[in-house]
Amino acid sequence: MNGNLRVGSLFGIPFYVNVSWFVVLGLVTWDYGQQLGFVFPQLGGVAWLFGLVAALMLFASVLAHELGHSFVALRQGIPVNSITLFLFGGLASLEEESKTPSEAFWVAIAGPLVSLFLFGAFTAIHIFAGLTGPIAAIVNLLAAINLALAAFNLLPGLPLDGGNVLKALVWKMTGKPYKGIAVASQVGQFLGWVGVGLGLLSVFGISHVGSVWTLLVGWFLLQNAGRYGQAAMVQEQLSGLKAADAVIPNSPIVPADISLREFANNYVIGNPANWRNYLVIDEAGQLIGEIATDAMKKVPTNDWWDIQVRELMQPATKLETVDSEKPLLEVVNLLEREQLPALVVLNDRKMILGLLEKTSIIQLLQKRAQARLA
Repeated sequence: MNGNLRVGSLFGIPFYVNVSWFVVLGLVTWDYGQQLGFVFPQLGGVAWLFGLVAALMLFASVLAHELGHSFVALRQGIPVNSITLFLFGGLASLEEESKTPSEAFWVAIAGPLVSLFLFGAFTAIHIFAGLTGPIAAIVNLLAAINLALAAFNLLPGLPLDGGNVLKALVWKMTGKPYKGIAVASQVGQFLGWVGVGLGLLSVFGISHVGSVWTLLVGWFLLQNAGRYGQAAMVQEQLSGLKAADAVIPNSPIVPADISLREFANNYVIGNPANWRNYLVIDEAGQLIGEIATDAMKKVPTNDWWDIQVRELMQPATKLETVDSEKPLLEVVNLLEREQLPALVVLNDRKMILGLLEKTSIIQLLQKRAQARLA
């Protein structure tokens, strides 16, 4: 992962820290170590060690927050690719979205609930354990940090947890997940502009509300909320479309029982697409292999009438298939997740309808956009 260092795994989930994490670790250690040294001068240089402990516990709280999301996702059968700590907190990378709005809600709310639980736990320890001195100060700090972490993440704008809660609620009301993303993205952008505005006013000394961190967090929200908005637009365009809708016209499909000469004359020569590989089907229209046009060079042209395509075809082991009725949005996610160049689309009788590529999906969306403008 770019800029991230793997430091192990937790409960089978790869755990990374971004290089920006070390900057925050140093700043928090310095800041809180300085505060402890001022309040407890008897600590001397040990104050910096306490500052480091406080910084590490802060990130442990962020990690627990992300594990909350991860455990709920795992219970829903959603794989968790990784957890990464970075400049603005943490991120649990999930393999896929929840399938229902209620499941999406519980994944989103799990993190803040963990933070609220930790707030309660540290508050109880602070009140009932009779701690004093720097240890009590650190426990009190951790309680405040977890409360702030829960409150901030519950702001109702993407990419924050509150934005995902809002997305789930709008999804539940409208029945359309992209509507929820669009609404939560707009709120996230609004919150981002508020953060940027307050940060700038603070930097120029116009207001005492906000700081450089407010500016940076606002910018972070703006950038990420905008990406969610773009994703919502794409999802809206893909809504209602199936894999069959994006099949490439005149896909490279050839019968197994025709001669190489017929293959060359009827499929290869003069084909503007200039396909190098063709899918081979049997009489029932089912996939049985593939043939490369370069394979024909090994056979003298005088023998092309006597050799059938099936004699040169190879097993189609590298081809992934997809049902023609599969929602196109899920197909896009599959192409991205598995980094596939193309998919073979099959109907309910396992007969080949054709090939589907990212470019054919883009062309489909462009045609639909042009039709709406016409």
